[in-house]
Amino acid sequence: LGATVASIEKDFTTGSLEPTGKATDLAVDGDGFFVVQSDSQKFTRDGSFVLNANNELVSTAGDFVQGFGVDANFNVVPGKLQNVNIPLGSSTSAKATENMKLEGNLNAAGAVASGASILNSQQFTLKTGATSASLDANTLLTDLAAPTALTTQLFNSGDVLTLAGQKGGRDLDKQTLDVTGATTLGDLETFFQNGLGIDTNVPANPNPLVPTPGVSVDVTGANGVLTVTGNVGAENALAVTSSGFTNSTGGSPLTFADGQNSAGIQSDPNGESVNTSMVAYDSLGTPINVSITAVLEDKANTGNTWRFYANSGDSQNKNLALGSGTLTFDSAGKLTASTGTTISIDRSGTGAGTPMAVKVDFSSMSSLTSRDSEMVMSEQDGSPIGRLDSFSIGSDGRITGSFSNGLTRNLGQLALANFNNQQGLIDQGGNMFVAGPNSGVPIIAAPQTLGSGSIRAGALELSNVDLSKEFVNLIISSTGFSASSRVISTSDQLLTELLNSSR
Repeated sequence: LGATVASIEKDFTTGSLEPTGKATDLAVDGDGFFVVQSDSQKFTRDGSFVLNANNELVSTAGDFVQGFGVDANFNVVPGKLQNVNIPLGSSTSAKATENMKLEGNLNAAGAVASGASILNSQQFTLKTGATSASLDANTLLTDLAAPTALTTQLFNSGDVLTLAGQKGGRDLDKQTLDVTGATTLGDLETFFQNGLGIDTNVPANPNPLVPTPGVSVDVTGANGVLTVTGNVGAENALAVTSSGFTNSTGGSPLTFADGQNSAGIQSDPNGESVNTSMVAYDSLGTPINVSITAVLEDKANTGNTWRFYANSGDSQNKNLALGSGTLTFDSAGKLTASTGTTISIDRSGTGAGTPMAVKVDFSSMSSLTSRDSEMVMSEQDGSPIGRLDSFSIGSDGRITGSFSNGLTRNLGQLALANFNNQQGLIDQGGNMFVAGPNSGVPIIAAPQTLGSGSIRAGALELSNVDLSKEFVNLIISSTGFSASSRVISTSDQLLTELLNSSR
């Protein structure tokens, strides 16, 4: 009676995955279809995609691959499908640093800081020969001379003074002061205080043997001396070499050496301390160098207290000292309280947002006994301008871009569609399907959700047809057909012979 085709059922089981090494080749491991858009919405498991001239992910036929975009903070926005765009070569805008995180351990067995650097200049006096008592903050620099050469001024109008000091053995950023006929000793004091990053806003230490930080003119002797007193701690030790303070001609109008202050306290920067340097970024992406020094300030039965000092040579107010704060640890070495953790950096005149406020997170710091104190920046959320160099696609369909500035950002997420009845899809040819009356509406979601499979990047799904099995079936069918035809012809011959014999 012959044969008819009752139905053709499609096999949507996952085929084997073949690695290709091409970032835009994608395969679905499990259930689901890629969603593509041209004149209508289509679905496919063929992930041989490419980037077009507009850096949009498309199929080989030019259909746009669909996915979810990101917001201004690079967070994926689910629910709204759009063309997947991977803008290779594009630039990101700079972002100002708002948060920094420090990690490490502050040695609880160290000595409490009780001494600081005290630097004294050589003696100077008024070129008029007046007594040192006449020297004060209002004295003009151009009126100063060496006691042995009253006719030779130490400072001349038009000089540009350059201060390049050292702190804890680290070179500080150079600072300059233009000398005019109105520049005073008070201006020079402020110049040294700011240029050496001396923080004078720390609370007074109750120990009278701990020197008070600052810069002043000592006039207790026959002549004046400029005394520079730093903050406590070995890492706050100050030094101004012979070439560290110069005028326009390269000479040194004042030289400095360790000494003692008017109270007889000797220079002795001591105590457990540690320093770390880190880089932040302003709103234009300009790198800002920030130095944090932590000094052991007090020990108690309930725990230790450390004071940190923040310095930066990139503050436009020419004051290296950004501020200080305290870190309080309990008897188990855990941080229980902190103060002054938001530092402000002046960026006036740079075009960047100012003041630049940075929150420093010390929550991962501890204070336990160790050989040395250690502190390092582990995170910061600012960045300079960068260019998208490469991308990768994860198993959840997230597209992650790698930028030349070292950042990684979400660029979007691929979408997968599932159906209640996959057999109801209508074949459009070219591995493309559209929803049919019996397929149900597409359930579109991110990979690995709502029953969808995973994405395998750099691979393609091969055919799920077993060719050897199909060839065997073809041979069996062909042989069966041949055998059936022989039965018919044999029966015909027998009937013919039977009819012939009856005649």
